[in-house]
Amino acid sequence: MRPHLVLVHGSRLASSQWLPQLPLLAGRATVGLVDLPGHGRLVDEAFTLARCVEVIDEAVDAAPAGAPVVLVGHSLGGFVAMAYAAERGPRLDGLVLAGCSATPTGPGAAVYRGVAALTERIGPERMTRVNNRVLRRLYPAELIEPVIADGYYFTPTPAAWRAVMDECRPAMLRGLACPVLVLNGRWDQFRLGVRSVLRVLPDARVATVPAASHLANLDQPEAFAEAVLGFAEDV
Repeated sequence: MRPHLVLVHGSRLASSQWLPQLPLLAGRATVGLVDLPGHGRLVDEAFTLARCVEVIDEAVDAAPAGAPVVLVGHSLGGFVAMAYAAERGPRLDGLVLAGCSATPTGPGAAVYRGVAALTERIGPERMTRVNNRVLRRLYPAELIEPVIADGYYFTPTPAAWRAVMDECRPAMLRGLACPVLVLNGRWDQFRLGVRSVLRVLPDARVATVPAASHLANLDQPEAFAEAVLGFAEDV
């Protein structure tokens, strides 16, 4: 039976982040798209990890009967996926942690606190203009315009990253039974933390998306999709 992929987006975006992947996954997997609280269709909800676990659970419940469920989280979504797996790991047949290998503590955490504070200071309108300009320079219109059209979600950023820095650690996955894929872009700064994940999950598989940065699913959609599908079909 085809695997069911539950896809969890990164910070400031929503489930539209995965639009470039959907045509590449069609026919080989069914897909459940998650909007985290404060993002997308849940824009009016407050961000908490407890609520994140609930909305992921809803997507897991929606899997076709008998389909193996693989949870795929990117960046913020990856840390949230850790929280879900720590609490409800037996519900998963596989876990993909993309762009979230670095433990969010120490000097690195200060960077994210600074970004969150800067976002609040600059304001959503200016940040939207900056994001649009950057993304349109990096990616072709046919790939990025559907993502841009769904907008950005800046309001939950401080609460989301505070929750990640306070509560999310690779150590919370100790004893997780399902297979794990640690997936990062070649130039993703989060890739530097892979060893910390492997200390907790020594049997985890590690894959690198060539010529990709933190937004590996946008930089190299085909390679990212193939890495996820290959893992999902294996498990």
